[in-house]
Amino acid sequence: MGRKPNESEPHRGAILILLLLGLISCTVVYMVMSILFRPDTASSISRYDSLYSVADDGTHNLKGELLAQSGDCCRGIPNLELWGAAVKWGSDFKFNSSEECCLACKSMCSGNDGPCLCDSWVFCGDRESCGSKFGECWLKKQKDILAPDRQDAGPKVSWTSGLIFGKGEGIVGLETEYGTLHIKLFPDCGPHSVAYILELMALRHCAGCQFYRAETRGHYWDPEGNHIKDTSFGPPFGLIQGTLEAQGTTFHKIPVENCPMVRRGSVAWIGSGPDFFISLANHEEWKKTYTVFGSVIPEDMGIAEKIAHLPTNSDVWKNINVSVLEKPVPLWFRRIKGSIGTE
Repeated sequence: MGRKPNESEPHRGAILILLLLGLISCTVVYMVMSILFRPDTASSISRYDSLYSVADDGTHNLKGELLAQSGDCCRGIPNLELWGAAVKWGSDFKFNSSEECCLACKSMCSGNDGPCLCDSWVFCGDRESCGSKFGECWLKKQKDILAPDRQDAGPKVSWTSGLIFGKGEGIVGLETEYGTLHIKLFPDCGPHSVAYILELMALRHCAGCQFYRAETRGHYWDPEGNHIKDTSFGPPFGLIQGTLEAQGTTFHKIPVENCPMVRRGSVAWIGSGPDFFISLANHEEWKKTYTVFGSVIPEDMGIAEKIAHLPTNSDVWKNINVSVLEKPVPLWFRRIKGSIGTE
């Protein structure tokens, strides 16, 4: 027997169709709104991609405006491979030089607050030993920027690695009985020099490290370190000089890494170390003779000036009149609590 037609069935079908159309409409609206208002989670890294152009061979090239600003140093240490979390994979990020790789990392450190998105870089620049990895530039982030994670080092290592310290990073304390000199280190200018300072700091002592020479600015440089016109360039030379050779350790000469001019506050090696000095004046006349690997923050220069005014005895070194401290001032490096990348 045939079933009696139900008059409500056509009405129920229309409702189902309307519900289906509504569901499709809501889905489309959600997709559109998601695209319009989606948070750009990759913007912190991808916004730096506009700084590069890609050549036909896949290598990246820094754009002219960034290269024009590269008068600052950007160096690394050959035969060293640093580890760390990758923020840019080198397998698809290649350059023709370690300097460009360094600058790519530095370009991610242009903010005025907080740590850098990239604080270390690794580059493979030997075409023969690198093989297919030639030109790879790995940008990384260290857990502890003052104790970077080393993967490998030695003559057989093809990689060149370097560190980048942003604002508030890479500031260490040079302790003396007259106060702490806070020094901002320059790993991009003096990578070997900074590596040695980090090694010293890891020792937690620096027996034998001391200031032994102290000379004021005299009447030749003003309090801001500017040379006074028509006056001598010394002596006195406006500096405090010492040694950073710790007893019980073997000091290896630091390669010359001259880059910045010696300015008031500059911390630089004499030759290849371990003797060093902190300048109380701007010494453009020295050009780039000395490896500058850091700078005392302006607020602490009063401590350096105090040491420069301590009692001294006159002496002559290689026909140069110098002022030697009657009592050397011991010193040592330590971490600065509360600074980025410190304990």
